[in-house]
Amino acid sequence: MRTSNDTGNPLFQEAYPEISPSFKRVVQENGEGVQLKKGDVFFDVGQDSYPFAFIVRGCLEIVDRVNNKTVVSLQEGQFIGEIGMLMGQKTFMAGIAGEDLELCVIPNSKLRELLAQEPEFGETLVSAYTARRRLLMEWGDGGIVLIGDASHRKVNKLLEFLERSHIPFRRIDWVDSKVNELREKCDLPNAEVAAIVGDYNVLCEPTPYDIAKALGLDLSLDEDQIFDVLIVGAGPAGLAASIYAASEGLSVLIIEDTAIGGQAGTSSRIENFFGFPKGISGADLAYNGEIQAIKFGARLTVPRRAEKLISENGHFELNFRNGGAVLGKSVVLANGIRYRRLPIAGIKQFEGQGIYYSATKLEARFCTNQEVVIIGGGNSAGQAAMFLSRFAKHTYIVVRGSGLSQTMSSYLSTRILNDKSITLLTHTEIASVHGAETLGKVILRNNGNGEHMEIDTKALFIMIGAVPNTEWLTADLELDKNGFIRTGGELGPGKTPYQSSINGVYAVGDIRSNSIKRVASAVGEGSVVISHLHRYLNSQFTSGKK
Repeated sequence: MRTSNDTGNPLFQEAYPEISPSFKRVVQENGEGVQLKKGDVFFDVGQDSYPFAFIVRGCLEIVDRVNNKTVVSLQEGQFIGEIGMLMGQKTFMAGIAGEDLELCVIPNSKLRELLAQEPEFGETLVSAYTARRRLLMEWGDGGIVLIGDASHRKVNKLLEFLERSHIPFRRIDWVDSKVNELREKCDLPNAEVAAIVGDYNVLCEPTPYDIAKALGLDLSLDEDQIFDVLIVGAGPAGLAASIYAASEGLSVLIIEDTAIGGQAGTSSRIENFFGFPKGISGADLAYNGEIQAIKFGARLTVPRRAEKLISENGHFELNFRNGGAVLGKSVVLANGIRYRRLPIAGIKQFEGQGIYYSATKLEARFCTNQEVVIIGGGNSAGQAAMFLSRFAKHTYIVVRGSGLSQTMSSYLSTRILNDKSITLLTHTEIASVHGAETLGKVILRNNGNGEHMEIDTKALFIMIGAVPNTEWLTADLELDKNGFIRTGGELGPGKTPYQSSINGVYAVGDIRSNSIKRVASAVGEGSVVISHLHRYLNSQFTSGKK
């Protein structure tokens, strides 16, 4: 059993820190005493929320109901909770008194006030809660039990959502002996994929939305509530906008249709972003941004795909594909781009089963001792090559042009050209893909001499071109010839930067026409747009504040 007094793991120490006198003072001044007997349940799996609590005396055991095991035992002088409390997630596990227990309890509404009013208290709490979630991800305790073949397209889609959303999970195959134990406790279906959420809530052939709904991630939105700003997209631009808007006291709702981080979230390592000399993965950068936004009071719903934007009566209505709508006084469009699909027979057949559009730890599992092929010459392709080459037998980068200097940052292209485990194939494109249920080989064609090259591979990464996610937007929103949103000076004099052709609707990041497709640029635009948006709100409404 792990206890909050364990030492040795730096992340564990961050998750269960030594409490300062000032932290205790805040708790004592704002909390109320609660007594529990040994065996009493303080919170259980599937609850919408539970209050913050500081352990004055006794211990509380955090229990994984599916495994019927104590994950960690919180001791006297520690506080209870993890980041899901602030994110609106339902509880993954149960909290049960290991012995007679005395708590000092603060309700969630008061806790959010204290996060804003007491910097040291808020920093300690958020840092610990974030570290606890990372530990749960490492341990695989609580959260989701996903049953299915790791190479299956549906399983991969769910794994991508769970990993990028930092939701604790365990995956097991149907042939695993653990499945028989689970069948004795719940009714498992005969299906390709199943998921167990919380206290034996079984989902058959679930989608990411099904899992999000079971966990409370989709949020039950009040369709009469009017947010100050609706932010579509939770990539770097959208997250930066949400942080600055929420920190300015605006009511913020972030809508994301896939997972936090956007395209940047699929990057294995970003090395040229300010403040991270050792580099940082796109997923970790996005997660840090998400936590910041939530700390300031922003709300997030995922996965929800925006389907229609309507302007009426001075407000905006955003409709979702899976039903429902929300209202806002203003809108920031930050839902970015997606990689273009190649018009080659078989591509769609093997997507998620050998053909991928991101290179993270999830995809790297299929590259061990394999020949790997990457199509594309941009930074994303270069970062993927450097990351995947640590696992692959050999990595090929395929570009139609004469090299990488025009499309890739110098530091990346230099590394690639000097890495013996990576081969650059210029003037080359993919001719065909082959395989049975999963990808087995690709045929490449040299555009100069017409020669063909066959590579046996189970991993093809396509990272070419960009298509903006604007097909769902109203015709009143002016786009350029490539479908990107025109803003500011492109629309004529008098328009503020990032303002679209519709007053009150702004566009930032990769979705904006003529934007620089870099993480730092997206963060900058998302940060700056809020000052313009604030002026708009103040001019249109009596107050832009909550």
